[in-house]
Amino acid sequence: MRIAQIAPLYESVPPHRYGGTERVVSYLTEELVRQGHDVTLFASGDSSTRGRLVPGCRRSLRLDTSCLDPLSHHVLMLERVFQLSTSVEI
Repeated sequence: MRIAQIAPLYESVPPHRYGGTERVVSYLTEELVRQGHDVTLFASGDSSTRGRLVPGCRRSLRLDTSCLDPLSHHVLMLERVFQLSTSVEI
């Protein structure tokens, strides 16, 4: 099965510090990969996974002092999710 996991870009997956949502996404992603599924993780570029990582930004936004508008990164990532999901034959 092909599965897309989408995480907030504020913290890496798995999180280096606090990150409840990101930790849950990490656990789910890794278990789905372990079970043999084709998993794509949409998350910050400093994330790590055994699935395919599609970065929505270079590094987690909480630590990126050069990020002026975090929302724009999330919108662009969702656009990328939409583009990739519509290019796949069902």
